[in-house]
Amino acid sequence: MKNSSSRSVGKRRFRQPPTDDTRFEIRTDLALEEKEKNPEGEENVRGISFREWDESGKGIHLTEVVIKSEEGAKAMGKPVGAYITLEAGNMGWKDEAYHEEVSEELAVQIRRLLKNLLKNRDKDQPLQILAVGLGNSYVTPDSLGPRTLNNLQMTRHLRQQEKNENLPIISGIVPGVMAQTGMETAEILKGIIKETAPHVVIAVDALAARSVKRLGTTIQLTDTGIHPGSGVGNHRHGLTEENLGVPVLAIGVPTVVGAAAIVQDTIRAVVKALESDPKTEGAGEFIGALDPDQQYAFIRELLEPEFGAFYVTPPDIDETIKTLSFTISEGIHKALFN
Repeated sequence: MKNSSSRSVGKRRFRQPPTDDTRFEIRTDLALEEKEKNPEGEENVRGISFREWDESGKGIHLTEVVIKSEEGAKAMGKPVGAYITLEAGNMGWKDEAYHEEVSEELAVQIRRLLKNLLKNRDKDQPLQILAVGLGNSYVTPDSLGPRTLNNLQMTRHLRQQEKNENLPIISGIVPGVMAQTGMETAEILKGIIKETAPHVVIAVDALAARSVKRLGTTIQLTDTGIHPGSGVGNHRHGLTEENLGVPVLAIGVPTVVGAAAIVQDTIRAVVKALESDPKTEGAGEFIGALDPDQQYAFIRELLEPEFGAFYVTPPDIDETIKTLSFTISEGIHKALFN
């Protein structure tokens, strides 16, 4: 008797894709991509607001997802807070003028979030910021944070020499990863925060995306903090206001995408091509009938026993990280000093 939970394809037998109760998680750090999975028109019901707009003439598309309630947080799988996404498809080009426009828009959004995070700060005191570059300096796709910190102008040690006492006081740290230090990033930062007493932490990190088109072209900002390593399945203590005692503004760019997600996109294109030709119509019926979560689970079942779970990054990632680190550091500079 055949097992009712399996299906034969050719000579190989696969389990039926899981139901919604046992679905595989499609890995993404972007709130925008989580929102794209939800049906339109459910924002108010689920405690989620959503708006998008274009910056005229700049080639920059912005999206804001605000999770307002615990119901919305559960639906999105992300904490309550604001998530702003800048999509700049031309960031891969060596166009200094375009990157200048991206950094200026990034500065606008950083100031927006900082204004909300610091609304209770004593305005008579200079703004104190701890900048944190998360990631591994020796692994290119994960080096965005450290490289951004290398480009930032630190001012804490210069304060006594500055005539303008109201300039922001910026200190920075690249805490490394647990394999290098043996310590959680949150543990390291708690000690630094105790000694330097910043008003806010600005953390920069590399993220994981669901879509290849967003690699190196999308910047996400959020006032909810960050969870180091979560993009590739490593669960670490979160860098949040609850854990650190100060607000955390997180800036991230997706630099990797799961191989299973790439294969899923490829299979969708193949199924579409097969169904459009009368000679092959019906050939992709099994895959085409599955919803996106079931497709992803089916593909992982095929790939991971053979290859394991792995992630893919663009071939020009070295240049991409170099350029992005300057763009983000300039956006932070403009937000704090202009």
